[in-house]
Amino acid sequence: MIYQNKKDWLKSSSKRVSLLGMSGLGKTRLSNILQSKFQWFHYSVDYRIGTRYLGEHIVDNFKREAMKNTFLRELLLSDSIYISSNLTFNDLSPLSSYLGSPGNKNLGGMELELYIKRQQQHREAEIFSLLDTKKFIEKSIKIYGYNNFVCDTSGSICEIVDPLNPSDPVLNHLSSNTLILLIKGTTNHNQELVKRFTKNPKPIYYNETFLREKWKSYKKLNKVPDRKVEPEKFALFCFEDLLEHRAPIYDKIAQNWGITLMADEVSKVRDEEDFIDLISSNLANNNKKG
Repeated sequence: MIYQNKKDWLKSSSKRVSLLGMSGLGKTRLSNILQSKFQWFHYSVDYRIGTRYLGEHIVDNFKREAMKNTFLRELLLSDSIYISSNLTFNDLSPLSSYLGSPGNKNLGGMELELYIKRQQQHREAEIFSLLDTKKFIEKSIKIYGYNNFVCDTSGSICEIVDPLNPSDPVLNHLSSNTLILLIKGTTNHNQELVKRFTKNPKPIYYNETFLREKWKSYKKLNKVPDRKVEPEKFALFCFEDLLEHRAPIYDKIAQNWGITLMADEVSKVRDEEDFIDLISSNLANNNKKG
């Protein structure tokens, strides 16, 4: 870790952290709090994925859909209209629409193999975006004059790293340049995440082995072929098991590469001072355990 103890953290004039954890546990909320007073640079990995690495794919997907409409087709072919993505830190809808969901096309789904192809594109984009962290730390200092930096990672980072491999390129990059902080929820938080996901299922990046196993199980359980799988029901079928699948990977990341913050603690942070104090106390406790 770049801050070995509470003293290192407090005396540092350049505090740099990476926030990890399932979507919905407070990573972006905390990043927005730190950025709001213009003391911290907020680097959103999801935003980087959707603009730098999947931006062209996203816009091409919009254009394919527009070409199905006679009116829009003519305007596109004559260059009379321009289509772009308006993806923001707090609205990742364009990225979500591109990733989509597998299943019945009449219900907004797509063929499984096309879905997996887009998942692979997301995997590559996420790795590249995380490996851009140091570049943005340097930019944040040289261009904007920010000494402090928060990397707001994607909820699927646990799917693209091996926390047991000391040579893992992504974790090495993050731990060399930032303090890795896992925001960990309780059983109650998981129940709330499931409830929220049930109301508004969103596209997710899956480990391919996990995805194919769940796809096979869902079809067998519901006795349906690929084309009859209902995208939202399939996503709900996966979600609780996904939480269970990811939890031990996240724990190993924190154990081997950083520290753990409980989501209840994070929810009480109201400003930069609260955050600095929270990290100080957790670093102190971490050293006592060591």
